[in-house]
Amino acid sequence: MILNIIGSSTNGDTYSLLKKSMDASALRSKVSANNIANINTKNYKGLYVTFEETLKDNMDADTMKTDNSKDIQAGNSNGQITVNRDESTSARQDGNNVDIDLEMTNQAANTLMYAALVSQVNSKISLTSYVIGGGK
Repeated sequence: MILNIIGSSTNGDTYSLLKKSMDASALRSKVSANNIANINTKNYKGLYVTFEETLKDNMDADTMKTDNSKDIQAGNSNGQITVNRDESTSARQDGNNVDIDLEMTNQAANTLMYAALVSQVNSKISLTSYVIGGGK
C-alpha cells in the first residue's frame, strides 16, 4: 500500500514519504523486538505501530498545504507515526497478550517492507543523478 502512495506523489513529497515510511518501519522493528522480549512478562500488553492507516486517511481527506498559519489547514498529508498498546484480552492466564507467531510474521513482513523502501530510495537517487548528469 505505501509503495502505491509513494508512486503517485510528487517528487518532493516522494522523498519525504520514503523517509517517514522508513522511520515507521524502523520503529515497528523496535516495537516488535520489545514485544518479543516481554513474551513472558506477566500482564504485559503488546505494542503496535500505526502509520499507513493515518497516511491513507490524511491523503483521502484532500488535505491542503499552506505556508500561512491563518489559512485553513485540513490536516497533515504525511500521516503520523504512533505507538499504541493492544488492550485486547489475552487467552493466556498470566494476562500477557503477545502472540510470538504473529510477532515473528510481522517482523519478517516489516523487514521486506524496509528492503523495498531502501530499493525505492536508491532508484530515486539513481534517477536524479542520471538527470543531473545529463543522461551520462
